[in-house]
Amino acid sequence: MVKQSKAAAECISDDALQHFKTYKYSSVDKSPISNHILRHYWNACVEFLPLWLAPNMVTLLGFFFVVGNVALMELKDPDLKGPNQSWVYFSYAFGVWAYSTMDNIDGKQARRTGTSSGLGELFDHGIDSLNCTLASLLETSAMGLGPTRIGALTALIPTLPMFFSTWETYHTHTLYLGYFNGPTEGLMIASSIMLASGLYGPEMWHRPMAEIVGYPDQLGSLGVQDVWAMVLLAGFFIAHLPSCIYNVVHARREQGLPIAPVFLEWAPMIVFSGALVAWLGSPHSSILKDNHLCLLCLTLSFVFGRMTTKTILAHLTRQAYPYWTLLLVPLVGGALLVNLPYLGIQSVSAQVELLYLWGYFVLATVVYFRWAFLVINAICDYLGIECLTIPEEKWRSLQKEQQNLAARERALSGNEKGKAA
Repeated sequence: MVKQSKAAAECISDDALQHFKTYKYSSVDKSPISNHILRHYWNACVEFLPLWLAPNMVTLLGFFFVVGNVALMELKDPDLKGPNQSWVYFSYAFGVWAYSTMDNIDGKQARRTGTSSGLGELFDHGIDSLNCTLASLLETSAMGLGPTRIGALTALIPTLPMFFSTWETYHTHTLYLGYFNGPTEGLMIASSIMLASGLYGPEMWHRPMAEIVGYPDQLGSLGVQDVWAMVLLAGFFIAHLPSCIYNVVHARREQGLPIAPVFLEWAPMIVFSGALVAWLGSPHSSILKDNHLCLLCLTLSFVFGRMTTKTILAHLTRQAYPYWTLLLVPLVGGALLVNLPYLGIQSVSAQVELLYLWGYFVLATVVYFRWAFLVINAICDYLGIECLTIPEEKWRSLQKEQQNLAARERALSGNEKGKAA
């Protein structure tokens, strides 16, 4: 094994790395749509991928579809009120669907090329964590919610199910996807919303629901936007969180471990959510008033990505649960900064708040990429693999095996036809 640098050893120890040698992926997907419909689509899609394309590169390419659309959103809809051109909505929908497809076939590509490893799971779920605040930001734009509190909730709420699924996986060592889950149904709904906005315009989400579904006496002037927050929160607190808690409690009881301490592990998410509510909810904040929601989401992408990826790494390496990341400190700082008047101190200006947010973005970006670079390199050095490429001799060997197998199948088919004649 290559000796680690001091910086890499601070991110992941030699004791932790040894668990990558015994890595085994475990998942449960109960979604009927995944198992009975999309599974066939994913199996067909992976056959189009060349054998030289590394699974992690498949994951990254899927993420680029979302990042590219976020850039498009900044050009065509910077105020998040809905783009003027229908094709932009269709681009959003295609980008999210492409991301979902790549996210579901990267593992199949890994098994197809014989390159499965713990690094793949870390890379996959790490990209998912980064995407939480970005794909949903496209949804905010598609629904024309603008830089409002409901727009911010739409963009940021996916961090909640992602965090608790990661927490659940840490304790159960199995990724559980329920009958209705974010990676399948959630992304399908998001894509459908974007398609609908492209066809009928984002104003459809602001019209009274009675115009769409009827029952004017019961619904009155109630619009989708009026119940949207309740739908999002109910989806998390009713459809997602209880099953996470149940699976963790069940796993702890099976191991004869105490239950109560696991709830202390919610601390980073409570700080993350609480600081965000305090920051965006303050009447002295200009983040939403001056339309800086996109910058905030880009910043929090790295903050949340660092927070959850550390938990994923701890799960893979059987290390202690990571209760904290220093990137949460500036988030708390931002919440305090805009609420200084409650402490009898003069409020900071909008310009100071924006400079603070830009500084936070730069810090989060540098810290995240440095940490990711060191961890990925340490794992690759330990396992003797490459992160984004497959050695030429390996994929050429696989290619030759497939060609030989196809030739044998053609020969057998020819023999059977000859016998039948």
